[in-house]
Amino acid sequence: MPLLEGLDGVQKMSKSLGNYVGITDPPQEMYGKLMSLPDALVVRYLELVTPVPLAEVRAIAAGLQNGTLHPRDVKMRLAREVVGQFHSPEAAARAEAEFIRVFRERELPAEIPVFTVPKEILENGRVSLARLLVAAGLVASTSEARRLIVQGGVRVNEERVGDPGARIVPVTGMVLSIGRRKFVRLNV
Repeated sequence: MPLLEGLDGVQKMSKSLGNYVGITDPPQEMYGKLMSLPDALVVRYLELVTPVPLAEVRAIAAGLQNGTLHPRDVKMRLAREVVGQFHSPEAAARAEAEFIRVFRERELPAEIPVFTVPKEILENGRVSLARLLVAAGLVASTSEARRLIVQGGVRVNEERVGDPGARIVPVTGMVLSIGRRKFVRLNV
């Protein structure tokens, strides 16, 4: 059996390298990881990890080669197949609908974790956005938070924040997000 390349498209799939899809990952996470797969690996994954017949995989490869199939559509098929195997076809359909809603239609996810803002981090009712992102567990350090803010990857209530020294007044219901994958709703 050949080794399967990981999500980075270079090294073997490995939990220690962080380029893997875990069979116990929640359906939405599994679906999202598979959608991030490099286009060049989609056919290989279809061949090695799904029950799609080899003749159909070859037809898909030909369609990708001649441009009659879009790689995104094939990745969606791959993600449905894999999530359906390890969860259920219904879970795969829900994960796909959520993916489309969040990534294509740019809406907030249906389920956003809630973070209760500790009073200790507030100064006169305000807090550094970088510090709040760390406290909420969205980033590992304030330097990482500042870098993401400068790069335009941080939003407060869907509005981009570009000032790494930004201080905000947290309000219950406020949503912080980093990219399209990490979200938290505040509770004050």
